Formats: sequence, structure tokens, C-alpha cells
Amino acid sequence: MPAQSRRRRWLTICAITASAGLVAIPASAAPGRHTSPFGARALAQLAAEREHSVGVIHPQAKSEDGDDGNEADEIAEGADQYAEARTSPGIVAPGAYGAAWRGLTKLTSTGGSWRHITGLPYDSDDPRYRDIDSNSSGGSGHVTGRMAAMAADDDGYVYAGSAGGGVWRSRTGGGRWQPISDRLPSQSTGALALDGDGRLWLGTGEANTNADAYLGSGVYRLSDPHHGAFSTRTRVGGDELESTTIRQLRFGGGKVWAATSEGVWSHSTKSLSGPWTLEFAPNPDYLPGGSKATDGAAAYKNITNDIAVDPKDPSRVILAVGWRSGDDYNGFYTKVGGSWQRITSGFGDLPTDAHNVGTVTFARSTDGSRYYAIDQSPEQMATNPDSGLAGIYSAASPFGPWTKIADYKQLAADGSALTTAGYMPGVQAWYNQFLTVDPANPQHVYAGLEEVYETKDGGATWSTVGPYWNFPFSCWSIDPARQTGSCSQTTHSDQHGVAIGSYHGKSYVYVGNDGGAYRRPVDGSQDASGHATDWTSLNDGTIDTLQYYSVGIGRDLDHGGVSVTGGLQDNGQSVLRGDDKVMGSNFGGDGGDTLTDPANGCNIAEEYVYLAVQVTQNCGLNDGSWTTDPSKATSYNVAPADNATSEARFIAPLAADMKNSSTWIAGGRHIWVQDHGYAIRSGSEWKSLYDLGAGRTATAVAASGGKVYAAWCGPCNNQGFARGIAVGNADGTGWHDIALPATGTDGTVPNRYLSGFAIDPKNADHVFLAVNGFSRHWTEGPGAGVGHVFESTDGGTTWKDISANLPDVPTDSAVVTANGGLALATDLGVVYRAPGRTKWQRVGSLPAVAVLQLKLSPDGGTLYAATHGRGIYTIRVRDCD
Repeated sequence: MPAQSRRRRWLTICAITASAGLVAIPASAAPGRHTSPFGARALAQLAAEREHSVGVIHPQAKSEDGDDGNEADEIAEGADQYAEARTSPGIVAPGAYGAAWRGLTKLTSTGGSWRHITGLPYDSDDPRYRDIDSNSSGGSGHVTGRMAAMAADDDGYVYAGSAGGGVWRSRTGGGRWQPISDRLPSQSTGALALDGDGRLWLGTGEANTNADAYLGSGVYRLSDPHHGAFSTRTRVGGDELESTTIRQLRFGGGKVWAATSEGVWSHSTKSLSGPWTLEFAPNPDYLPGGSKATDGAAAYKNITNDIAVDPKDPSRVILAVGWRSGDDYNGFYTKVGGSWQRITSGFGDLPTDAHNVGTVTFARSTDGSRYYAIDQSPEQMATNPDSGLAGIYSAASPFGPWTKIADYKQLAADGSALTTAGYMPGVQAWYNQFLTVDPANPQHVYAGLEEVYETKDGGATWSTVGPYWNFPFSCWSIDPARQTGSCSQTTHSDQHGVAIGSYHGKSYVYVGNDGGAYRRPVDGSQDASGHATDWTSLNDGTIDTLQYYSVGIGRDLDHGGVSVTGGLQDNGQSVLRGDDKVMGSNFGGDGGDTLTDPANGCNIAEEYVYLAVQVTQNCGLNDGSWTTDPSKATSYNVAPADNATSEARFIAPLAADMKNSSTWIAGGRHIWVQDHGYAIRSGSEWKSLYDLGAGRTATAVAASGGKVYAAWCGPCNNQGFARGIAVGNADGTGWHDIALPATGTDGTVPNRYLSGFAIDPKNADHVFLAVNGFSRHWTEGPGAGVGHVFESTDGGTTWKDISANLPDVPTDSAVVTANGGLALATDLGVVYRAPGRTKWQRVGSLPAVAVLQLKLSPDGGTLYAATHGRGIYTIRVRDCD
């Protein structure tokens, strides 16, 4: 059976949305649905942008289960999980995360220490898991979490900057990684760059304009990149760049230039001290402290993308400026007579009008003879469902004239795996971009979009050396004896970072993408289709930047110990059996929430997006037999009806009753129940318990002994935000809305995103509520209130704020331990309140990484933490008391 008949929609490209923002964006901002280009800083463009969403169609267009393959709205929902949760109901001031981190580090610590359990290779092509819903044999090989930036030198040192797990260093040309930024208050990477003296510079705050990005704490520099680590003492300048994202760092004329979400800044490279200089902000009134800083438009009014410095005359600089979905300030700027002026002519093929300049990346040859640029067009993104790529361009000078050397149609014809209408090269050019030139050859260029492209003749011809995956190609087969079928390994999809360096005298190109880091020789080989035959995954298990949304644990009846599973950003679901040396991937795409039978860890339910739930009762083990005999599939699509109508969140809540693992609750617009457990085989087996109402959708669900709690929002954005709680029974009786004050006054549940419940296992009327976002101290919005954890002893009728000494930090989930303690997962780690206590303690010493979900082991003795950037950790509960 050809790959196109696979039922799974595997393409989940991180989000055609915006960012996990800390500031709202108005409805008029841009076409692309949710917005915000910088981690924790923006949102709210839902309704207006939905009308203009890019119509992304997966190559496997119409699937067997009736899915029409349209990815645009699904991908856009990613911002709901992050941006809405952390920003609504209003605009959050810069510095919120920094203050939260300082508060957490001042808490007293519990006993015990975290044990990292996902520090193994994670094989996306594991031949044990070739079921209909997996990506196995696609060709990505060993993967880890998203890499936002790469750097490499000629001494074998390679640096990988991850989206949420910090910066890692290899001394062996890739592999045998060690983290070097764990002491920083931000583990989100925006840019890495080596200066002329070989010193490594780090710009924090991921700037890929995706959903699950976080703000940074500034720029840091290592005096000796071969030794030591980043610390707060190595920060460059003052706090000018705190709470921004940094997309590029460029050098010239004794300066380092930073393209940020708050304008272009510069600093001397000779010293770390002294403030940064604001070189250019297109709309200075919208900067923090400006007269319009609290306007919803502030979130995108000063976005800058890249800087081109003329090495022959460093005073000649080009700035690429603008929000990916378009604004009247978008364009290219240079200094004329001491002031920055928009360039309106002389660029040749490279557009200069605001409608056609979006996200831009520059690169130049070492000798300065050639310049290259990628331009994403806001106008094309809004009107062309195939691609938002305006083109790739070349020039002899950054001031032009520029000549177009590739467009999306040409790239599609040069060996791409993306050739279907609705999804072609550059459809995510706003999110996937890199560009670099071989230091030894100004005509040899690597470009990254969803795939990796190479030209050796300055753009006259191109090859797709790193195709999206191998499924469309004639070489592909599901042969379980080969990791990648019959094709050569490719890279993971969605490219973000690139570098060229040497190891043992041989030059390599290093790429970073949604699956981690890969390399191949610069003089590497290709097959007849132009696909590289010599990619090597560098994700050897010593680096773990996996971005988990969830975790599930159950006894491993066949292998001993426990089976641990978890849903991941763009890396499906991992499964770690009791005696595994390598983790496998039994579901593909984005893995959301996870249910695992405590009594049998091979009974697993995994959520894709919008409540597209799959279930397996053998851990998803399959050798691909389903391709010739469909009855041999070992996973089943059991999505409730809100999946078909898209009336559920991108990562929607799914839970099993604490007293009965066969009763499941799922939340979209409706609260759903099914009582067949892991034996469910059809979405029709779900029953609607309660209709939350049009425009409302569940944010959290929990159940114990038949009593069900459901939290909702609707509207869920900064144009208008409302939240509530509904309570009822799994048999359909007793459903009602809890009366919550609309203003979120002190002592009451605030008008912010309600992210999780924790029910006392001894008393279903005793329940705790986790609240996301920041309090009114940071949030300028109606009813932001105060507090992050609330307690009810009367089944949710009334609530009491028990936040006490808990720092003001977004709180994601909670769990009640068997002894009555309460553990909270926050954006910056885990805290715990021991039985009988009122104060909170910090659990262990995790880096500043978001923990999205906590679960207990089947015996209740171990706490599992799913982090969004550093894998899964465990700690014994008794060590916390």
C-alpha cells in the first residue's frame, strides 16, 4: 500500500500561528490566525486571522478516515496551548519571567534529586513501531527536540541551541553533548554566533514566530567557547534585551548587532559592560515604556529579522524589518545622512514594498563577493495556499541589485517531497528559514525551509539534499529490516539553524530543525534524485531537548519495570519499555495528551491534535503488515465528534477517572465520556455529557469515582477572555456551571486560563485548581487577579487561594500525592507543598524549563515530570517531604 494511503496526518509543523506570547495582538494585525513572533509575548487575533488562514493541505490530502488533510487550522491552534494560556486576559509586562525565576530560586528546596529517564537515543524510525499511525521508516532516524540555532568552528566544536532546553556543546564534531547554559534564567535560544576571535555569542528568546516559544533574558558571550559555560555574569550589557526574542546576531565594525522583537540593537564586542544602543525601532512609541506600549499592536510593531553589514565598509548596513504577516513598516532600511531610511528601489528582483517583505534571512560568502537572501512574502502567504516563499536571491553587494535564483516551484521540481498543491516548499517560510555559504566556495549555498536545499553553482541548479521525508519516493519501502526503508536517511523536517565547521580536517554542514541536529560532509554525495546519501543524526541520547506535552506510566508486563510514554512537539509519542536501550516512536506527528493504563503500560491512548485520539493495546508494535492486510493495524482512531468540527483546542484535555481507568473524559466544546477503556475502537463510542456552549472549549478535565470537573475558556484570547468551571457526573447527571466572579477579585479564581485540576484520591469533593498566566501585577487586563493555585472542599462550589509564598509564575498542572502532598508544574520547574503545610518548596534543581504535566507512578511512589525542552524526569515522592 503506498504511503499516501496512510491514515495519519503526520505533518504537524509546530504551528502556522504565532508565539507563546506575553502580549496580545489586535485582530487587524495579520493573516495567519494566531500571532506573535516572540515567545511569551502575544496573541489574540483569532477570529479575524482565521478568515485568512493559509490553506495548508498535507501531501496525503484525503485520508482513509475521511480527514480532508487541511492542516492550517490545526497548526494554528498551537498558539492556544501557549500564548492564550500565558497572556489572557491582557498584555503582560516585560520582566515577568525573570521575576518568577528569581522567586523560585529563593524558595527552600525539598530533599531528593531528579533522575533523567529519557537520556537515551530516540529512534523515530524504530522498526518495532511501523503501525499505520507512526512515522517509522520516514528517514529522520534518531531525533530530539527543536534546534533553533547552530554554530561550529574548525576545531571540531559544535554548538546546538535548542528551543526550550538550552545550549549544548560537542567537542567531537557532533555527539557526546554537554549542556552549557543551565545556569541561565532562560533556556530558550534565538541565535548562536561565533565572532572573529572564536568566541561564542548566545541570543536568548526563540524568534521562530511559532506557538511554543519563550522570551529570553538577553545576550551572553563565552570568553572561551571550548571550556566553561554561560552564566549570568557573562551577559552583555544591561537589561535592555530582557523579555525579547533575538533572531540574529551579526558582527561588523567592532560591534555586535542584534535583530530582536524590539528593534535592532548594537554593542561593542570589546567589553561586556555598558548598555546596548538602540539603533533602530520602526515604531518607538510601542517599545516598553513608550506611550503605546500597552496597545495590543505593541507585540509586533518593532520586529526585526536580520542585518547585513558590508565588510568593506561596516558603516553601510542593511536592516530587514517586519512582522511575517505584514505591516506598513515592513521593508529594508539603511542609514542616509545619519538617519534610517526605507529602501524603495535599486534592489532588482528582491521586493522592497511592505506587502512582500516578511521574514528575511541574509548570508554572505567569506570573501564578501556574494550575498544571498531568503524572503517570505506576507501577501503571498495570505493569497497562495501553496507557499509563502517570495524567493531566494543573490547579489554582489547587500545594496543590490538582487537576482532571484529560486522560487518554490523550482525547488519543488528539484527532488522535493513537497509537491502537492496546498503544501509546497516555503509554505512555512515564516517559520522555517536558514541560509549559509560554504567558506571555501561563494557559489556553494545551503538553504533551509521545510527541507534542506543545496546549490553548487550560485543558484543556477538546486538539489533537495534533505527532503521532508522519504514516503513519496520510489526508493521507499516499509522493510522492517531497515531503519529508513530503502531510502537513505534524511533530516527531520522544519529547518531553523545551520553552520559549517570542520572535524579532523573534514568540513561538515550542520543543520538544526524540529528533530534536533544533523550533519553531512560539505563535499557529500547525492543519489540520482539529488537527495543526500550521507546525513548523520547527531541526536545520540547525550542530548535531550525533547519537548513533551504529557507523560503516561504503566506496568510493563512483558519487559519488567514500567512503560513510559509521552506526547511531543512534532516528534509524535515516545515509548520507553522497561528494558529498552533505545526509545521508539509508536505515533507520529504532534503528540498531545497521553493516557496509559497503570496496570498495563501497553494500553495507551495518544492524542494528536483537536482530540484526534488514537489507541493501542500492544504499545503500537507492528512490523508494517497493515500495508498488505489492513486488519493487522494495531492502533485505532477513536476521536470524539469535536475533532471533526474543530471544536477542541490544539492540545485538548484528556483524562481517565482516578478510580476507574476504563472511564475516560475528553474536552472540546463538549465534555465527552467513554467507558470502554482501551478496548474502544470507534469515535462513536463517546457520549456527550455536557455542552459548554458555542465558542467555549475545555482547557482541563479530571474525574474521580464518577465525579467530573471541567474548566473552559471562551472567548480564549485577549480580544475578549472568559473562563469558567462546569461540574457534573460521568453518568450525565448533575451538570452545572460554577458561579465564578467575573472580575477575578482577590481571593477568588482570577479571570485567567484554568490549566489543570488535581483531585484528592480520598475525597472527590476536595479538588485543587492550577491557574496559568501572570497576576495583575504583570497583566494589564480585566480580572487578571492574583494567585495560581486554589482549593475547594465542596466540589468546586467555592474556592480559596492557597498560593501563599508561590512566586508569580504560570502554573500548568497539579497532582495530589498519596500522602496528601500537592505538587505543581510551572513554566520554570516544580514546587511542592507537604501535607499539613501552607508554604511551597522548590523540588530539586531543574534548569529554567517549562514542566507541562505531572503524573504519579502506578504505585504512587514516584513523580514523573514532562518538560517542554529537557525530556522526562522522575523523583521519589518520599524524598520531597
